[in-house]
Amino acid sequence: MKKVPLTVEGEAALRKELDQLKKVERPRVVEAIAEARAHGDLKENAEYHAAREEQGLMEARIRDLESKLSNAQVIDIAAMAQGDKVIFASTVTIINIDNDETFVYQIVGDDEADIKQQKISYQSPMARALIGKEVGDVVVVKTPSGEVEYEIDEVEYV
Repeated sequence: MKKVPLTVEGEAALRKELDQLKKVERPRVVEAIAEARAHGDLKENAEYHAAREEQGLMEARIRDLESKLSNAQVIDIAAMAQGDKVIFASTVTIINIDNDETFVYQIVGDDEADIKQQKISYQSPMARALIGKEVGDVVVVKTPSGEVEYEIDEVEYV
């Protein structure tokens, strides 16, 4: 299986979710199943079927998290020498050449991506255009409304 790149924060968040599922949610669902089972006839017991379905979804998520964490390649950007090159986990400030609008993004793994927090997946078109480039470079990003040019203004390794 291929390695899954994660930032230090991303790995910690996945571990926290896994811990919550195993130590809190799993026992709660097992208890709900036992309680529903005590109500009698399982064929027509909606609570039992709902709890079993929840258990199946939760166990699938636990397996997914365990797989991602076992294949994680954690990249600690703070431990790297500062530079001007855009790499995984770096924070990039870019300027739209057409309208001078400024954007700041951190390039992260798929599970960490959240545009509301300015975190974009390393596999996104924007990140692909930026990775490997340096401060002062102009990149062209293909968007649904056409190509947009951005200049890389700043790169931080934090």
